[in-house]
Amino acid sequence: MNKPFQFKQFSVNQDQCAMKIGTDGVLLGAWTSIENNPFSVLDIGAGTGILSLIIAQQSQAQVIEALEIDDLAYEQCVDNFEQSPWNDRLFCYHASLEEFAEEIEDTYDLIICNPPFYSESYKTENSQRNLARFQDAMPFGHLLESVIPLLSEDGIFSVIIPFSEEDIFIDLASRVTLFPKRITRVKGTPTSDVKRSLIEFSFSKMDIITSELVIETTRHDYTEDYINLTKDFYLKM
Repeated sequence: MNKPFQFKQFSVNQDQCAMKIGTDGVLLGAWTSIENNPFSVLDIGAGTGILSLIIAQQSQAQVIEALEIDDLAYEQCVDNFEQSPWNDRLFCYHASLEEFAEEIEDTYDLIICNPPFYSESYKTENSQRNLARFQDAMPFGHLLESVIPLLSEDGIFSVIIPFSEEDIFIDLASRVTLFPKRITRVKGTPTSDVKRSLIEFSFSKMDIITSELVIETTRHDYTEDYINLTKDFYLKM
C-alpha cells in the first residue's frame, strides 16, 4: 500500500498514476499567479490532481475543473478531490482535450498544464526534426489550439516545459495569439543549467517579466526563493 503524499492542507494518493508528484507540478501550482482572482480554473492533464488542489488552497476560485484521459489517473484524481477540504469546488472530467474543447462552451479565467514530455536527452542537433519528434510526444500546437476557445478574454494560461522547448513553445503560442506575460527559468543549483521554464500567457502583448529560480544551493539546502514559493504546501518547508 503506497502511502499518500502529505501536504500541509491536503494529501494526495498517487499509486495509480504514471505521473507521480514531482517538483514540476508543485512549482507550477505555487508559481501561478492568482492575483486576477480567477473564478474558474481548468487543469489540463490533471494526473493526481495536485495542480488543482494547490490552486484550491490558495485561491477563492469557485469552479476548479480538471481533465484526465487515463482511466486509473482519473479515478485517483476524483478520489483525491473528494478527500480534500475543497471537494465542493473541484471536479474532474474523464475526457480528451479535443472532446472537451469541442463540447464545453464556458471559458476559464485560468488554465494550467504540466504537459508530459520526453527528457532533453531525446534531442538531436536538427531543430526541424526535434520539433517533429517532440510534437509527436505531446503536440504543443494541439494543446495551444485547444486552449484558445477555453480561455477567457482576460484569462491566463500557465505552463511548465523544458527550457530547451521555450522558444518553440512561445513561437507556436504567438501563432494562435497567446503571448508570454511572465517567465521564470528554473535551475537545480546555482551552477547547473536551466532545466525548466514556467510561463504565463495571455491574449495581450506586454513587456515580459522574467526571473530565475534556483531550487537548492547544495543537496537539500533549499534557497530562500524556493522555500518562500513552496512553504505553504510542503510539510518540511
